[in-house]
Amino acid sequence: MSDCIFCKIIDGSIPSNKVYEDEKILAFYDLEPQAPVHVLVVPKQHICCANAIDESNVDYVAHIFTKIPEITKKLNLENGYRIVNNCGDDGCQSVKHLHFHILGGKKLDSQMC
Repeated sequence: MSDCIFCKIIDGSIPSNKVYEDEKILAFYDLEPQAPVHVLVVPKQHICCANAIDESNVDYVAHIFTKIPEITKKLNLENGYRIVNNCGDDGCQSVKHLHFHILGGKKLDSQMC
């Protein structure tokens, strides 16, 4: 999508601080970190949100979750981390491109809201 900031990061027209990249996904540092380590993992195929995951694109999501252990190891998150996905306006999804936040680097608050 031409107006999607994550699609522009994926195609290289907007720079990012990459952590991991392969043919299906890109992981990069969040510009407004909510934890000492805050990385976003996005599929390279534009999927607007978790509600749009279906048989045609579920392999991107499966790939993300198989690569998260490799990404978190590279980030030295041996003591644990949190994975967050926001979906829709009430879920505070600010960019309408499916993405997962990896948060860590300290003991995280047990409260989610």
